[in-house]
Amino acid sequence: MPKPYPTEFRDDVVRVARNREPGVTIEKIANDFGVHPMTLTKWMRRADIDDGNKPGQTRTETAELREARKRIRLLEQEVEVLRRAAAYLSQANLPGK
Repeated sequence: MPKPYPTEFRDDVVRVARNREPGVTIEKIANDFGVHPMTLTKWMRRADIDDGNKPGQTRTETAELREARKRIRLLEQEVEVLRRAAAYLSQANLPGK
C-alpha cells in the first residue's frame, strides 16, 4: 500500500484546485502534482466536509470516534475480567462440599 500524502501537500493541492483559473481542469492540476484525478476529487470532497460546506463527519470527529471505540473496548475487557474474578471468588467462599 502506498504511503499517504502529507496533509500539507493535500491542503495545498486542494487550495490550488479551488482557486484554478477558468478552463483549467481538475485532471490538469492532478497531473501537474502527480496524483490521480479521482484522488484529487476525493480530497476536495473531504475538504468540503472538513470546512463545513457539506454535511458529514470531519477528520477530527472520525479520530475522536476511533479513540472512543478503542476506550470502550478496553473498558469492556476490564469489566469482563472483574466479572470473572468475582465469580471465581464467590465460588471459593462457598462452604465445603
